[in-house]
Amino acid sequence: AYKTIHPKLGWLGPIACLIPVLILPYYCVIGGWVLKYLFVYLTGSGMAAVSDTYFTGFITSQFSPILWFLVFLGSTLFVVYRGVDKGIEKLSTILMPILLVLILGIAVFSLFLSHTDDSGVTRTGLQGLQVYVIPNFEGMTLKQFLVVLTDAMGQLFYSISVAMGIMITYGSYLSKQENLQKNALIIPFADTIIALLAGMAVMPACAAFNVEYTKGPGLLFVSMQTVFENMGSFGNFVGFMFYFLVFIAAITSSISILEVLTTFQIDNAISKGKTPDRKKISCIFAVVIFVV
Repeated sequence: AYKTIHPKLGWLGPIACLIPVLILPYYCVIGGWVLKYLFVYLTGSGMAAVSDTYFTGFITSQFSPILWFLVFLGSTLFVVYRGVDKGIEKLSTILMPILLVLILGIAVFSLFLSHTDDSGVTRTGLQGLQVYVIPNFEGMTLKQFLVVLTDAMGQLFYSISVAMGIMITYGSYLSKQENLQKNALIIPFADTIIALLAGMAVMPACAAFNVEYTKGPGLLFVSMQTVFENMGSFGNFVGFMFYFLVFIAAITSSISILEVLTTFQIDNAISKGKTPDRKKISCIFAVVIFVV
């Protein structure tokens, strides 16, 4: 692809493939954490995860995080191993509509939550929506602004897969009749809508139950447990649906990253007149990811 732009730009291809090698191991570790929590809520033991020490105890244990990491990596490999038509496209056709329905449902549910604490103060999800969508620049310093900007750029890097080769890889599977310019506009627009809905699924719920707004693993694996606990017996079901939603987002992302590496080697073999073995190549890269 890069050589097509200019013969001297071919070296950018391997560089773009280096990013997935560094990103995917991290992705699969976090994906393993998501699977662990999904399993906990599936078995009806979600309330056990509310303890302040549960998350730390899990990620610092000797074997459990590695086991769930392997399950997630194995799930990713299974789909890529089966190929584009039978694996990636078939799974995406099923999971993407489910992702949209779940994220819409949880976002609406979160908006209409309300809770009255022991002191008689009632908080609602709509209050959290205001915090989420209305900017507050009061007292913001340049340093704080730059931190926010850096966080936003980090989100952008992961969200639309900057410099990971995913867009080029998936774009190479499109027919010549596809309008690439139109697709290039649709993708970031749809991505932003999903991201906004994801925030609406989390922030209003945190506000309704007066849970501290955090970011990263603290929000996903600690703060949300308090939210589900406050929902009573219904919290276990909502927790399961929430982590199932996160799992869909995680597995479809990790599949696309492993596919970049697999396709790169397949195309490289074809260019040398060899017959590539997708199954062997995907397994080799899965082993590399495990080692990393």
